[in-house]
Amino acid sequence: MNITSEEFDKEVLSCDKPVVVDFNATWCPPCQALHPMLEELADESDEYKVVFVDIDEDPILATEYRVSSIPCLVFFKNGEEYERRVGLIPKKRVKKILEA
Repeated sequence: MNITSEEFDKEVLSCDKPVVVDFNATWCPPCQALHPMLEELADESDEYKVVFVDIDEDPILATEYRVSSIPCLVFFKNGEEYERRVGLIPKKRVKKILEA
């Protein structure tokens, strides 16, 4: 699910399950490689949520969360960031972080 700063509070900070936010851009090849894997992961379980933020469409949100390199995965639980990863990471690792 693609979201904007207007939806961020509802979809991420107020969510009652773990959320991974993928900060990305359409011009970024690693971002495009990661995207299908994250969509696949989102379809596998209702225990967590995966959302996407395009940094070109929402630069203020990217700045607010100090995103300086992409792809940047920011993991939230109970409205709080608990982990962050930059670059391509394996699906198993993303799932393990979400289930921690």
